[in-house]
Amino acid sequence: MKKGDNLQNTPLKPGFARVNLDKYEININVVTLLPENLVRKYNLIAINKYNNTLILAMADPLNFIAIDDVKLFTKMDVKPCVASNSEIEKIIDKFYSSTIAKKVLDEFNDDFLPIETDDIEEEEVAEVSSAPIVKLLNSIIEQAILTRASDVHIEPNQDGIKVRFRIDGDLTEIMNLPRSNLSALITRIKIMGKMNIAEKRISQDGRIEMSFKNHNVDMRISTLPTVYGEKTVLRLLDKSNFNFIKEDLGFSKKDLSILNNILSQPYGMILVTGPTGSGKSTTLYTILKELNLEEKNVITVEDPVEYKIKGVNQVQVNKKSGLTFASGLRSILRQDPDIIMIGEIRDSETAEIAVRAAITGHLVLSTLHTNDSPSTVARLIDMGIEPYLVSSAVVGIVSQRLVKVLCPKCKGKYQASYSEKKLMGIDENKDIALYKAIGCNACNQGYRGRTAVYELMPVNEGIRRLIDMRSTTDTIRKNAIEDGMTTLFQSVISLALDGQTSLEEALRVGFTLR
Repeated sequence: MKKGDNLQNTPLKPGFARVNLDKYEININVVTLLPENLVRKYNLIAINKYNNTLILAMADPLNFIAIDDVKLFTKMDVKPCVASNSEIEKIIDKFYSSTIAKKVLDEFNDDFLPIETDDIEEEEVAEVSSAPIVKLLNSIIEQAILTRASDVHIEPNQDGIKVRFRIDGDLTEIMNLPRSNLSALITRIKIMGKMNIAEKRISQDGRIEMSFKNHNVDMRISTLPTVYGEKTVLRLLDKSNFNFIKEDLGFSKKDLSILNNILSQPYGMILVTGPTGSGKSTTLYTILKELNLEEKNVITVEDPVEYKIKGVNQVQVNKKSGLTFASGLRSILRQDPDIIMIGEIRDSETAEIAVRAAITGHLVLSTLHTNDSPSTVARLIDMGIEPYLVSSAVVGIVSQRLVKVLCPKCKGKYQASYSEKKLMGIDENKDIALYKAIGCNACNQGYRGRTAVYELMPVNEGIRRLIDMRSTTDTIRKNAIEDGMTTLFQSVISLALDGQTSLEEALRVGFTLR
């Protein structure tokens, strides 16, 4: 059923119309006519109305008790139609999470006495642990989980407090709160994260583990003092979603074969690179999970430990006690390790120890912030590592980006134009089909989820010689491409040609990578 289709004109199936809720244009004002307890009890949703007739999507349209309860509550006639259980549950979660949050916000503004002072006393701590603020924060977090948000931004400004969710890589404003309630909200977050509630002048980090509707969520907290108050970011790590194997990461068959060959090396350094939020940790943990065998001693040093892996000895960096990446790595080397994972190489000292560990019989995994695989070599040399050590230690470099995936239920097909084919580097005379974002109830403006694109560069004999000669990044890149390396730009364009993402998204991610 397409957007705007009139159910009254829809062909009936055993007396009832079948409606596709993912594509149906649902009226938000109609949805909210029914309370959440009623729609969840009977698994139904109000999707439209005509005059005094309410259109109900139901998994069981013969549930006359449910229909009678809806009639009694709304004082309207009811016309049921059929939808799947999963579709109805999805729509309930989508619409009612936002309406509940708004309701909680209204209650909060009515009932809660704002804290204006900078000094937090015991009675005020008790106040921010009371029902209104707890309900407000819980509703924000629940809505974030239901909308698959990766981060929650709580940003004070001159006019109020802006709450934004990062969904599929994009920030979306969810609500605005009165600025006078900032202290209460931040204090509540700090209490949950076991942070210093009295300290407002420096940034702080905290952590919360929580469970919600079969989602085990690890929430990392970061506060930052600004001119309008403390800005807070909550990063949500859904542990229930982490069950990856290498084959699910998005590597092509060719690159997967190369990766398997790299992972079979008994020692050396494997680096996963890319900007912040590009999925490096997921790739690293997946590889680590693959290498975690009974006969291997696997030790990690991380900041923070994002996912706990059974059988792996994971060390949490603690700067207050003097446990840094460098000092932790030194200690690890005295623990007879076979495989070492370093969360991130941030400084020259860590880089030097990691490289020396790699050339002395250990397999070392780590991440680095670089634009692509060839530039990683230059970055290590820039950190003070001698070229001959880099060429001896590094066995493979994976560079990656995250790309938004088109919603399979609503994406629209069209023929690529001359200019689009030219941008992609494809013969302009070829007929090429592309897909674009449309938007429906099942997605976020035409996209649902993200996937990774990769650039995998094994460090072979030719690359080693170039590193030893201090060759430029461009020379190394050219040689790697001649050896068969698929670049990030080629990977993201391939994704667009396969219909998994739009050309617009592919160019956004890959334009600077040509």
